[in-house]
Amino acid sequence: MPRPFRFGLQTHGPIEGMSWTDTAKYAEQQGYSSIMLPDHFHGQYGPMTALAAAAAVTTEIKVGALVFGNDYRHPVMLAKEMATLDHIAEGRVEFGLGAGWMRTDYDESGMPYDRPGVRIDRMIESLQIIKRCWQEGSFDFAGDHYQITGYDGLPLPYTPGGPPVIIGGGGPRMLGVAAEHADIVAITANLRAGAVGEDAIADSMPEAYDRKIARVKEVAGDRFDSMEINSLAMNTSITDDRDGALEFFAQIFNAPKEVVAQSPALIAGSVGEIVETLQERRDRWGFNYVVVQQNGGQGMEQFSEVIAALAGT
Repeated sequence: MPRPFRFGLQTHGPIEGMSWTDTAKYAEQQGYSSIMLPDHFHGQYGPMTALAAAAAVTTEIKVGALVFGNDYRHPVMLAKEMATLDHIAEGRVEFGLGAGWMRTDYDESGMPYDRPGVRIDRMIESLQIIKRCWQEGSFDFAGDHYQITGYDGLPLPYTPGGPPVIIGGGGPRMLGVAAEHADIVAITANLRAGAVGEDAIADSMPEAYDRKIARVKEVAGDRFDSMEINSLAMNTSITDDRDGALEFFAQIFNAPKEVVAQSPALIAGSVGEIVETLQERRDRWGFNYVVVQQNGGQGMEQFSEVIAALAGT
């Protein structure tokens, strides 16, 4: 049986004309399962404070980041912040963790931008530490990147064992890490270049997603059936002129319109066309957890019709 649909909203801050807390309440009213922030150093609200505020004024919607950049915080601190957020939200946290990818974050802050393999190794150690922080008792950890001595990670999360873990990946190694450790696997373009450019666009084509899902299935084995598979739509266009919208993106992607129409990075069409498209994508790739980006509130009212048609089915 396919996993039931649910939907998340990713936003960098408030919807235009609303406060942040009203934005969170509005997303909940529209039927979104989660409200998410990215984790970068410019052009967005700070995720820790914003997510805590969103949790405090809502009762059902889940809160989290897509995804926290591992290099930006020590794992002991991140574990404590997430456990605290989980208490504020009373168990409505989804914990997203990534190795860090955006080159400008590192350059502007003066952090060393290590090669991808080093950043991934460090993230794996960090996840081990965070999960151990969410268990009772003090512990030691001796890794290549972190050294922990006699630490007792209090408070324990509201959710026994900690919130569900989201790991996003686009390359074979990160997809393998996600398949091995995550509860929710977020399939993305490969961002090894450190920016969204031609490489990432080329890696957003349908055939690339076929390879990514095959990699997750290979590593996950029997775990795959218990996972949620997440996609992030970088652009959502609700329009009766689907062909016109796809023609625009076909030029950007330098690919035929019919191919671009299948890319999970894009959602375009009328409400009915989008419903059909998302069902086809779930059949092909297993995407049941679809996250869309907020763009000034445009189309949000109409997208709630998509949510009403598909959520829980």
